[in-house]
Amino acid sequence: MQVKASQAIRMITTYIKARLVPLMVGSPGCGKSQIYQQIADTYNLLLIDVRLSQCDVTDLNGFPQIIGKKAGYVPMDTFPLEGDPIPDGYSGWLLLFDELTSAVPALQAASYKIILDRKIGSKNLHKNVAVCAAGNLETDNAIVEPMSTALQSRMCHLELVVDQPEWHDWATQNDIDFRITSHMGHLPKNLYTFKPDHTDNTYACPRTWEFASRLLKTTDESSPDLLPLLAGTISEGVAREFLLFCKIFNDLPTVPQITASPETIKVPDEPSILYALTGSIANHANEDNLTKLAVYVKRLPAEFQVVCLRETIRRTRGLLTHVAIKDWIKTSAVALF
Repeated sequence: MQVKASQAIRMITTYIKARLVPLMVGSPGCGKSQIYQQIADTYNLLLIDVRLSQCDVTDLNGFPQIIGKKAGYVPMDTFPLEGDPIPDGYSGWLLLFDELTSAVPALQAASYKIILDRKIGSKNLHKNVAVCAAGNLETDNAIVEPMSTALQSRMCHLELVVDQPEWHDWATQNDIDFRITSHMGHLPKNLYTFKPDHTDNTYACPRTWEFASRLLKTTDESSPDLLPLLAGTISEGVAREFLLFCKIFNDLPTVPQITASPETIKVPDEPSILYALTGSIANHANEDNLTKLAVYVKRLPAEFQVVCLRETIRRTRGLLTHVAIKDWIKTSAVALF
């Protein structure tokens, strides 16, 4: 079943609490690993990332060794076993078998015991270990091996899809450059441009937009390198479209200009300019200028008032208690969330 990120988090958590093993598959770059990291952080678990496609069978079964007069298998220290101490500051572990769908049949077979029986050789996993898995889709031209029916029935299956509103919420709360979130409001199609038969060296997706945000924080916007840098991250076509959008910011009224005359400064009517303007205001709003900015924001079309104030709160959560925000919520009767 296809699920959005918020659904995936809830459902994976439910599977884990039921001592079941979720397998989340999805197209490359859509945020699977990040979701598992978020779950680990939420429940104070140490994430153990095991790239199953890069493992050897002995990694899962244990290393053969002579023990007295018999041979046995010694487990790798990758896996927490019964009796192992829980690391300081954690409540347990989240054991992620990433790239599971790319594992060859022999490795898939070696994983049966740990996934269903929670055993490494003859040793039991620690009771505070949650087991989960992730992988790519066969339809995406990723390296994917056929999955045996025996392995299929040992896991619970979810397919992650990219949802622009949910990504936008995440981005504004995780310091993604406001020019990117403004661009996505105007052209949401550019969030995820992956196609299995694409001919570019890369594509735009949640992962590569995060890369782009890092570049924007370290590269001057006038640098001749910015276009090739972004083209190598989100593809040339999307990079050109994004930088064309960014030129709008050069002609916007600045926050000091707005706060100097919030009741008279011009309000644009072009949607692309409004998306850029609301993003700029949200990024620069603070305790000192918000009262005057709110006067100006109330002059914007109603839908862009909501866009602006939602992003303001998500970028600076503390402003939710500001009197200007409270007044706007009361008078507009529009829910921010």
